[in-house]
Amino acid sequence: MSIKNKIALVTGGSRGLGRNMAISLAKKGIDVVLTYNTNKEEADKVVAEILAMGQKAITFQLDAGNIKSFDGFLKQVTGYLNEQNGSTNFDFLINNAGTALYAPFAETTEEQFDTALNIHYKGVFFLTQKSLPFINDGGRIINISSGLARVSFPGSSAYGSMKGAVEVLTRFLAKELGPRRIAANVVAPGAIETDFGGGRTRDNKEINAHIASITALGRVGLPDDIGGVVAFLCTEDAGWINGQRIEVAGGMSL
Repeated sequence: MSIKNKIALVTGGSRGLGRNMAISLAKKGIDVVLTYNTNKEEADKVVAEILAMGQKAITFQLDAGNIKSFDGFLKQVTGYLNEQNGSTNFDFLINNAGTALYAPFAETTEEQFDTALNIHYKGVFFLTQKSLPFINDGGRIINISSGLARVSFPGSSAYGSMKGAVEVLTRFLAKELGPRRIAANVVAPGAIETDFGGGRTRDNKEINAHIASITALGRVGLPDDIGGVVAFLCTEDAGWINGQRIEVAGGMSL
């Protein structure tokens, strides 16, 4: 009789950091449910890569800022899991989906603010809340924050403060879910070379060089720097880590 694999739900898993997280989890022998917002083609490629590794994977569409869609989304996910495994439950929730917002504080509009808030805070709050009945006792919640919750760069006041809210929320989750042995932690990447925010960290040579110059290890981060840390937090070795913020930024702005 085979041991049933653990299962992770990764939001925003079609590209960038989310893709790397999904593949890193699969390398640890964890099956993956990942979401995409609009790019199904890229999400399907990630699924194919994970299947080729011998792990189960599937993708579902999710707009992480559309809270009213969460019940229907979770019905799809749990229906699939029940069909595959005879159980609606999964083990790990990784709240990764996000978009960039670069705007000076004085020029940030209410519309920009509300869109970002729904994705980066309200969506995280309520997707986690609605997922709780389906997360196995002893599971893990990992919320993705940002170095911008610690270091202030002009133009990221809304985004950075919302990530700060997620970090406070995570400590409350760790406290309140303790009786179920569910650990909740934050992974806070520094600046990473992906297409996030139009790829500006990756493609703008001045920005890239500046970040490298203020980072102790002397370069900008890569997706491979992040996914393994998330996967580690889903292993037994990380079972006593709870309520923590782990910044993965190579020593940026120390």
